[in-house]
Amino acid sequence: MKAVTYQGFMNVKVKEVPDPKIEKDEDIIVRITASSICGSDLHFYHGMLPSLEKDYVIGHEAVGVVEEVGKKVESVKKGDKIVIPFNIACGHCVYCESGLESQCDESNQEPQAEVGAYFGCSRLFGDYPGSQAEMVRVPFANFTSFRVPESSELTDDLLVLLTDAIPTAYWGVENAGVKPGDTVIVFGSGPIGLLTQKFAWLKGAERVIAVDCVPYRLQHAKHTNHVEAYNFQEIQDLPNVLKELTKGGADVVIDCVGMSGKMKPYELVESALRLQGGAMGSVTSAIETVRKGGTIQLIGVYGLRYNGFPLGDLFSRNVTLKMGYAPVIRSLPYLYNLLQKKELDPSDIITHHLSLNDGEKAYKLFNKKQEGCLKIILKP
Repeated sequence: MKAVTYQGFMNVKVKEVPDPKIEKDEDIIVRITASSICGSDLHFYHGMLPSLEKDYVIGHEAVGVVEEVGKKVESVKKGDKIVIPFNIACGHCVYCESGLESQCDESNQEPQAEVGAYFGCSRLFGDYPGSQAEMVRVPFANFTSFRVPESSELTDDLLVLLTDAIPTAYWGVENAGVKPGDTVIVFGSGPIGLLTQKFAWLKGAERVIAVDCVPYRLQHAKHTNHVEAYNFQEIQDLPNVLKELTKGGADVVIDCVGMSGKMKPYELVESALRLQGGAMGSVTSAIETVRKGGTIQLIGVYGLRYNGFPLGDLFSRNVTLKMGYAPVIRSLPYLYNLLQKKELDPSDIITHHLSLNDGEKAYKLFNKKQEGCLKIILKP
């Protein structure tokens, strides 16, 4: 089959790779009908996770049709259309049962790993080949899948957003405790940031402020989500400006940027030496713009180590810091219904449709932020 494979720093290729096979009784094989590129895929594209090896199949957002089922699979059958969440989880360990399936104890058996398992994210994340491919093996399918009702009116474009983008944004807003009347600052206006803005309004926020440095993204946020939009490269000392505009800081600040943000010169050196996991500008800006007693939520992906972390600034002002990989599986029925009832419309973030064969072109387009690119759907 054909698949998008990692070849090194800023280098992916569509190559022929072996077809996936049933390996365990709870496995299914899914024929992909649509996949997409996530902002966190760019972390791998930029070589920020050295555990990713050459020729590894990448991607973790896909929908498709079940082609083959293992002996113990009961939740889906051949011919069913399913959403494949990026979390891979057993459904019965202590973490899965407590609603933290992103940290499943059974799906990642890598001795050095202390995290859950995810598609297309290297051996440290369970060693499960990704879904930017013609087919994919889905383990623990009784839990790690969402069967789309036959009566569904949703397109693959919308369904693929349920794999990661929509539930991650939803969890970020929920976990941050956004409530009616809150002022919310969202760092990043890529797909996750734009969806986070939508959920902040749905939760009753009184004011939503978007921060980015890409003009077309900010324009999209302002026009579509009706937020206040600020370009941090155009406004000197933006954190202090925002603090003044919000009369002391936001109730909640949500960072949707992660480690691929703009790096300062010393961060570039430290990252190259593996002393730091990436940029920290969004985190420091979040600390500077949250009010005393407020909450910072990180849903952009970060690396393992950060020097000069301003812990004292958080402690002294009683700021709550929350973060992590979103547990997405249990939220899918609720979020599917939101889409079905048209109470949430995320379709505006989809800007490009390309063939899987154009995977290399798609990554370059997304990485360089060309043609107003927000979200790319890949079709096998």
